[in-house]
Amino acid sequence: MSLNRREFIQIMGLATAAGMVPGCDKQSSAPKSADSAASGLARKPEELYDVPKFGNATIMHFTDCHAQLNPIYFREPHVNLGVGPAFGQPPHLVGDKLLKHYGIAPNTIESHAFTYLDYVEAAKKFGTVGGFAHLRTLVKKLRADHGPDKTLLIDGGDTWQGSGTAYWTRGKDMVGACNLLGVDVMTGHWEFTYLDNEIIANVGDFKGDFVCQNVFVRDEASFDYKFADFEGFDENSQRAFKPYTIKDMGGVRVAVIGQAFPYTPIANPQRFIPDWTFGIRDSEMQRLVDNVRETEKPDAVIVISHNGMDVDLKMASVVSGIDAIFGGHTHDGVPQPSVIKNKGGQTLVTNAGSNGKFLGMMQLDIRNGKVQDFRYRLLPVFSNLLEADNEMTQYITDVRKPYIETLTEQLAVADPDGGELYRRGNFNGTFDQIICDALREVNDAQISMSPGFRWGTTVLPGETITMDNVMDQTCTTYGETYARPMKGSDIKLILEDVADNLFNTDPYRQQGGDMVRMGGMDYTIDINGSIGNRISDMRLDDGTPIEADKEYKLAGWATVGSKSPGEQIWETVATYLRDQKVAKVKKLNTPKIIGAKGNPCIADYPGELG
Repeated sequence: MSLNRREFIQIMGLATAAGMVPGCDKQSSAPKSADSAASGLARKPEELYDVPKFGNATIMHFTDCHAQLNPIYFREPHVNLGVGPAFGQPPHLVGDKLLKHYGIAPNTIESHAFTYLDYVEAAKKFGTVGGFAHLRTLVKKLRADHGPDKTLLIDGGDTWQGSGTAYWTRGKDMVGACNLLGVDVMTGHWEFTYLDNEIIANVGDFKGDFVCQNVFVRDEASFDYKFADFEGFDENSQRAFKPYTIKDMGGVRVAVIGQAFPYTPIANPQRFIPDWTFGIRDSEMQRLVDNVRETEKPDAVIVISHNGMDVDLKMASVVSGIDAIFGGHTHDGVPQPSVIKNKGGQTLVTNAGSNGKFLGMMQLDIRNGKVQDFRYRLLPVFSNLLEADNEMTQYITDVRKPYIETLTEQLAVADPDGGELYRRGNFNGTFDQIICDALREVNDAQISMSPGFRWGTTVLPGETITMDNVMDQTCTTYGETYARPMKGSDIKLILEDVADNLFNTDPYRQQGGDMVRMGGMDYTIDINGSIGNRISDMRLDDGTPIEADKEYKLAGWATVGSKSPGEQIWETVATYLRDQKVAKVKKLNTPKIIGAKGNPCIADYPGELG
């Protein structure tokens, strides 16, 4: 049963009266130590977005919305393993451990926002999250409450990709939505998975500033650079885009530096963007920060980053002069910043979740040319608590209208007796398994392989799965499928490579994402092992060991190198679901994990822990 907004608030008011809805406001007496945060008072649901005034500059931040214009369900992970120095540290906390760390009461609207616990029951109770019409209402309220000239809205990227309309319009639907939302500054990642001329056109249409300090034009392309007239290109530095912008916030000058995803040409097809190089480039970042502080004399320097939180934490420790890093890429909804010491003092590091589910809000007290104090909230965007903005609602309706018949096709029903279909966590999620099963069955393959992308919305048991849902899970500009013979040794090599990316103890060697999802086979992984020695005991579903020199028919999609020959993955999944009618996960292919016992980053794991 769905509730209207008034009914929802009435029911939640009862929960508040019973002391079930805690405050998430945590304050700092000085931005010098992590233990300076203290819990705020409990609030009624309708007061969730009534943030007390503080300071003289407010930064609002969302990231990784993945083109989700409408409200959605999105389940947080139950497996987010941290190794080495990241063991048991944010963002690698899940479930009860996360609630305890941040002082969030269980069985509340906020515990539902930040964890997977009792997900289906809580989702039915609290409703959907996100949606640009609801997000715009919240942004407008906060701007009005805290001063339009004293607020800044920044977008961490992964905005132009992730839905059918974004794919069909080449990201233009999201450029228009962000302009209407009032985004002031953004950086990118999946934005770079369109063709380079499409990217340049979208950046030109974006009314805010698109900033990336770590994207350069290759030497061999710079002599006859085809985008030499693009206003963001700097011939002297060979930066392809503006590295930073200065924003005057009611007399306070804030420098906003952009850090695009450093591994874009590795994780995504370089063939789309042949003239650009990326990288972490922390030495370039330090030089830029020093130069900006010397020449621009800003009162504060912030970075909008798509590094991923572990990389941001390391960068904050080695680059000084940054007041705060607003991070993305790893989709971590982190209720409070981490305070990282460095030779210049300290840097606050945040991450604001994904799919439009959260809006980060950092209030800064800036005096005498520097940040003196701060307050921070990560506000969950509940569509039941926020009225939909009429202008944005009409925009969304209009942009979806040409595709609405395709998007609303009913393909199947999610198993009413099964759990939610989700795609989040280090290993297979249930919607991942649907994709893997579709690849195997449609292509008559023994094994299937699907990328460990962290985007993809959630479908509740018994709900209709539409083509819209399938596009949310699969929509890339390189979604072509393949079916080919592959030796067991090559399968192991792929798993080893992805595992080293995910479980390397050096954050600068991590590229984000999760383990490649496997269908039709299981394996054992030692998360603390060395490269080449993490994967063992690979077996088909019937228990037959996978032999190194034997070939197996494997189906997959989203090849980064050359284009695959098959149909688009969403066509494969749609074909499978139409035939199934009821989408059931027959077997969840989860590996046995060595080294995860006692790790606070894993809970309720359906597989075996060794």
